[in-house]
Amino acid sequence: MNALNTGLHDFRAARGLKPAAGEDPGASEGELAGADIKHRAELVAGVASNTAADVDRDARFPCEALAAARAQRLLGIMVPRDLGGEGASLSEVLDVCYALGRACASTAMIYAMHQTKISLVVRHGLHSPWHRRLLRRLCSDQLLLASSTTEGQGGGDVRRSAGAVEANDGRIALTRQATVISYGEHADGIVTTARRSPDAAPSDQVLIVFLKEDYNLDRIVGWDALGMRGTCSSGFTLRAAGEAGQILPQPYERMHTQTMLPVAHLTWSSVWAGISAGAVERARLFIRNAARTSGGQLPPGAAHLTRANGSLRTLRALVTSAAQRFEARSGDEKALESVEFQTAMNLLKVNASELAIATVMGALQASGLAGYRNDTEFSIGRSLRDILSAPIMINNDRILANVASSSILTQVPSSLSN
Repeated sequence: MNALNTGLHDFRAARGLKPAAGEDPGASEGELAGADIKHRAELVAGVASNTAADVDRDARFPCEALAAARAQRLLGIMVPRDLGGEGASLSEVLDVCYALGRACASTAMIYAMHQTKISLVVRHGLHSPWHRRLLRRLCSDQLLLASSTTEGQGGGDVRRSAGAVEANDGRIALTRQATVISYGEHADGIVTTARRSPDAAPSDQVLIVFLKEDYNLDRIVGWDALGMRGTCSSGFTLRAAGEAGQILPQPYERMHTQTMLPVAHLTWSSVWAGISAGAVERARLFIRNAARTSGGQLPPGAAHLTRANGSLRTLRALVTSAAQRFEARSGDEKALESVEFQTAMNLLKVNASELAIATVMGALQASGLAGYRNDTEFSIGRSLRDILSAPIMINNDRILANVASSSILTQVPSSLSN
């Protein structure tokens, strides 16, 4: 039995499910038409869970889980139906991130980063012939897109670029020192920021989609990290060339505020919530097992499980509320670009990352030594290492420093309902 089917078998067995049409990771497009996105995500999560330990140990790309996601046609769900997608809402995508996060953090984060890039193309590229063709191909071939927004000495400052677009007779070329391109060697394309031209300011950026045949990657930095090891977030020199039409038609500044920042923070937060949920579930099972073997007596760590459950509820409510806020404003560019909304989306990332760490730590304290060890079914070790990346991905200190001035301008609400 191959890894895909093994993971699916284990997932079904754990839940008492029987095989049915549309449940196999290799099901046809017609069979998938009647299966909802959440159900398909759970099937992929079963595969991801089965290989998560190997992915983490070897710091390797979660190829089995991404193969299952392709087979379940989850990579293009946000694309409009007339271009071959399913027109899924962002909330549906966040549910997928959450389900995958419970199973394998690296798989979930790869999916989250991919969907952030898709959201940019869908929102800002639908009137571009090249990008419409891209979306059709993405759905038909289930292409995986990586992101290149981190560069050189600027580190996490995604609103400044060093590499500049060189344009000549309808063609473009770009060379940039990308200190991080997560899963870059495994992607079918890269969505990258760049200076508009050699004489443009670092903040005068454009966003470009290059497909695999358009670029070469020369590794300059490896990836041997504490957690999120399967994201394979190495650094590369990116050398790319393509058509001028591959540049998205709007300035990146506009795309960043309206789409990139809120969608990235929402999808990441959903992944972190999923990681937290997985840790709490293992702690819950440990407490149940300990009570069962001691005649119903709860172990000392039970109080920590209560706190972890409370933190998880708060985290999930925070993400859900922020998603509803974004979707309610998605058609209002002025509202999306407002200081108040941008501050809220930035603080979502900070608060969600801190809550997620507190939740996983609570699960670890609830599990005690069984959670601390790596060789038990109740181990929290991988979850803890993965979740510690949360405040570092676009460092929380950088975000708090950037929003400090806007916090002065944002009025304190006068009532609970504001």
